[in-house]
Amino acid sequence: MAGEREILGKLRDAIVALDIPGLQEACEEAIATGIPAYHAVVEGMAKGMEIVGQKYEEGEYYLAELIMAGETMREGMVVLEPHLTAGKVSHAGKAVIGTVKGDLHDIGKNVFLTLLRAANYEVIDLGVDISPEAFLEAVQEHSPDILAMSALLTTTMVEMENVVAKLESEGVREGLKILIGGAPITNDYAEMIGADAAARDAVDGVRIVNGWTRAG
Repeated sequence: MAGEREILGKLRDAIVALDIPGLQEACEEAIATGIPAYHAVVEGMAKGMEIVGQKYEEGEYYLAELIMAGETMREGMVVLEPHLTAGKVSHAGKAVIGTVKGDLHDIGKNVFLTLLRAANYEVIDLGVDISPEAFLEAVQEHSPDILAMSALLTTTMVEMENVVAKLESEGVREGLKILIGGAPITNDYAEMIGADAAARDAVDGVRIVNGWTRAG
């Protein structure tokens, strides 16, 4: 039987190749070998999504490949999901996530969403082009532990500040952890607008959220 490193490589490569049957087979092999399902997601499938993102940025892949990669990962999750909740999960919480007003990019958000759900968080996905008012309504309705916002454009990242200001003005900021992410986002910007942290990528975002829920 193949070793862990080889199986994780198969998971990664199947995502990059947009190979749904190959990915499902590798997922089944991972479970049969005793690789934890979450480990298979983070160290296998998520690594493949990172490569897909790089190929897109370099012009080797286009939107169709990005969409297909997301679908491939979702089909792999069908195999892994029954084993994710069966494992020991100590730090689950609730998160509201969305891409800010004026921004239609969702690849990074969707990877983060998949990883959060894999870690047994309840996730409310608002989608893209979300106004400060819609973020506020979602926070008031769902009372999440975490609000995560994404922006890929420098012209839309300013909306993150508007969301934080809206939450503060309505008195719902206290006790809520705010995570921001996207290509132009930095920790300095997070500090400037009153967010709690900035994530480098989806995997880093899950690590940050896990740190908060453990501390809580």
